[in-house]
Amino acid sequence: MSRLFNLSTKRNRTSHFLMAACAASLLTMSGNLMAGTATSLIDDFSNEANNSIGLPRQYMDDTMVGGSTTTELSVSNGVMQLSGEIVPPRGQPGWASAVLLLNGEGLPVDASEYSGIRLRVKINSGMLSISANSTEITNFDYHASVVMAAPDGEFHDVKIPFDSLKRSWSEQTRLNTQTINSLSLVAFSIQKAPFDYEVDEVSFY
Repeated sequence: MSRLFNLSTKRNRTSHFLMAACAASLLTMSGNLMAGTATSLIDDFSNEANNSIGLPRQYMDDTMVGGSTTTELSVSNGVMQLSGEIVPPRGQPGWASAVLLLNGEGLPVDASEYSGIRLRVKINSGMLSISANSTEITNFDYHASVVMAAPDGEFHDVKIPFDSLKRSWSEQTRLNTQTINSLSLVAFSIQKAPFDYEVDEVSFY
């Protein structure tokens, strides 16, 4: 675990780029159009296919760019579990992503009344990141953070303030919370490694 927290700057940048890119492939740029105000609850996983906004969850991994990552997904009893094995493409980090859309047309929503993202999460193994994907970001370097939760077999409430989310390789800019159109949960590793995490709820707070 400690080795992953001490990655080189170059590897961190590449990793966050791939995380952002996998989310961005689903998003459409929306100019100055807005989809309204964000609701607090994003997903309580009470529906097998759709988030609490009524939009289908999206899943993808590095097999779309030459990796061999395998992913097993289940949603039951109000919990989403993703597990598998990261097998990165040669010379790149590997990843597996779950994307929670906030608008079906890719339009941004206004989350400025909230302070950040709240997760109720259990990390059984591996590394997990979350990003807030803004339509203002055009180079895929979205504002992201590693999710810090002890791998102790218990669910933890994790709050990630918006102002703690950072871009990886671009000039650091403040996240415009009026322009978020999705959140991405990304398991990642620079080498072959298992991952397993469960999420009970995702919301703004």
